[in-house]
Amino acid sequence: MVRNQIIEGDSIAAMAAMAPESVDLVFADPPYNLQLGGDLTRPDGSHVDAVTDAWDRFGSFADYDRFTRDWLSAARAVMKPDAGLWVIGTYHNIFRVGTILQDLGFWVLNDIVWRKANPMPNFKGTRFTNAHETLIWASKSPQARPTFNYKAMKALNDDLQMRSDWVLPICSGSERVKVDGVKAHPTQKPEALLHRILLASSNEGDLVLDPFFGSGTTGAVAKRLGRDWIGIEREARYARVAQARIDAVVPLAPEDRVITGEARAVPRVAFGQLVETGLLSPGATLTDRQRRHKARVRADGSLSLEGGAQVGRAGSIHQLGAAVQGLPSCNGWTFWHIESRGRLVPLDQMREVYRARAGG
Repeated sequence: MVRNQIIEGDSIAAMAAMAPESVDLVFADPPYNLQLGGDLTRPDGSHVDAVTDAWDRFGSFADYDRFTRDWLSAARAVMKPDAGLWVIGTYHNIFRVGTILQDLGFWVLNDIVWRKANPMPNFKGTRFTNAHETLIWASKSPQARPTFNYKAMKALNDDLQMRSDWVLPICSGSERVKVDGVKAHPTQKPEALLHRILLASSNEGDLVLDPFFGSGTTGAVAKRLGRDWIGIEREARYARVAQARIDAVVPLAPEDRVITGEARAVPRVAFGQLVETGLLSPGATLTDRQRRHKARVRADGSLSLEGGAQVGRAGSIHQLGAAVQGLPSCNGWTFWHIESRGRLVPLDQMREVYRARAGG
């Protein structure tokens, strides 16, 4: 299985030759089928460098739909059961892509609006300025569990939940790849967009596939973030540009690639495991931070209340923590403490000691 390489050729044929269920994430920026009726010009008569290449031309909507169904089917075949798929488009194609995607059994997780901070103006003044593109994030099925680094996205957004509307600038300035002073690709995506997507929905060492590689933004960002990648590109001139671009990328140091971890990734520890392994002994007394309530540890990991109106009541650390406070629920790991060397230590700290000893 090739990794970190550009495959030159047709994306559908190339994916058909790949190993089934071998890819962790797919990012696709397919042809938009813009259906332009001719060259675009500004009011001053100057030419607008828009997409007029042959790879974006289809004879009819039916032709485009067949193409979309074929490449999505090929991508689905190489995705692992819990892999994710991102596809980006404009109003010209994204609704057709979304329908076909659902028809093939994909499960839509989110649609993301990428609002361009610096969009190209509408020169003719006949429509609203087209200032956004739409991304669809999907899994292979409703049962799939694709990677989502929620806490990393929250950290990226000043500790606020990341919303589904992203304000990011279009690719411009020094980031725009040029050949002989002319932009190398008409639809080069900004690295900021791929940075967010790869951080959100992949992990280090994952294999990311981009079947419409273009100028190689996906590969450049993947390399920087410690992900493996495969790019498929049928246009040799784009493949050359992408390879040179990626060769110049310096990966981040391992310590700089670490992201805020997800709580669900931490191995679960039952309170009884602390008792079984001797970190806590049956008969030990637990108390809350204010020392108002006491409970005795039993051999099976349950607690028995000592003193008060509920003396003798038994239950889990969570049940009894809630009972003594008159609350519907309680995190017993942080409520209950044990005295150690003259100070109270929360059970949560004991749990971390267990994890460290267990290698988790």
